[in-house]
Amino acid sequence: MKKDYSRSLPPEWTEMSRIFVALGDEHRQRILLLFEPGERLNAGQIAEVSTLGQSTVSHHLKILREAGVLASEKIGREVWFWINRDALESTLGNVLDYLKENA
Repeated sequence: MKKDYSRSLPPEWTEMSRIFVALGDEHRQRILLLFEPGERLNAGQIAEVSTLGQSTVSHHLKILREAGVLASEKIGREVWFWINRDALESTLGNVLDYLKENA
């Protein structure tokens, strides 16, 4: 048994845990699944097809962005969001690497 991590996570896993927490909510998973490959959406577009209100959608988008799941850019008055593929690939790759090393 590895006892090194019984009290704290390694630094790279702390970042990863934020992504998993953000993805642990069903509403945020549905938001993520709305994106077509390479697509950028704003909060209004997401709210239009969501069962959630605009302010709730904005709250979930903030959590996804702060966790690194989504990236964003403000253009004029709109904030555009897209899937942060690099962050997700890195996180999932780290988990897969861990599983391969400890299988």
